[in-house]
Amino acid sequence: MKEITIHTDGACRGNPGPGGYGAVLQYKGHMKEIYGGFRHTTNNRMEMLAVIESLKSLKYRCKVTLYTDSKYVCEAINKNWLSGWKNKGWKNSAKNDVKNVDLWKEMELVLKEHDVTLQWVKGHADNEMNNKADEIAVKASKAPGDFQIDSFYENETGLNFG
Repeated sequence: MKEITIHTDGACRGNPGPGGYGAVLQYKGHMKEIYGGFRHTTNNRMEMLAVIESLKSLKYRCKVTLYTDSKYVCEAINKNWLSGWKNKGWKNSAKNDVKNVDLWKEMELVLKEHDVTLQWVKGHADNEMNNKADEIAVKASKAPGDFQIDSFYENETGLNFG
């Protein structure tokens, strides 16, 4: 099984606001960058999409060590909040609807496709690849010509940008 290292990050200019995600995938000395930008979204959604899209980009089942500076994502997976939310009908411990349920459902599916270990790293610190992922995410958040529409988020919040 191929062993891949991934560093991910999300960025949002305003929260909510224009956002982007970025990821750096590494395999045997090779590096690939992936990214995407959205016209209106949140930072947490971009953190999640960085993980989802990086795992979806893998063509074969892989052993993945994935680094993220998102405690939200890392703890939801490593502390089994995700499976708990699913078992409770996508309700959290306060019995409220889980936010970003569309992405949590997608995350659950892509995590099953690979052997993934999530590691938390401090953001904006001395981790070169985390800083690279951040740079990519910020750049994606500033590229309006490439923006996608986060339809679930915009519909859920009642936004209508036309």
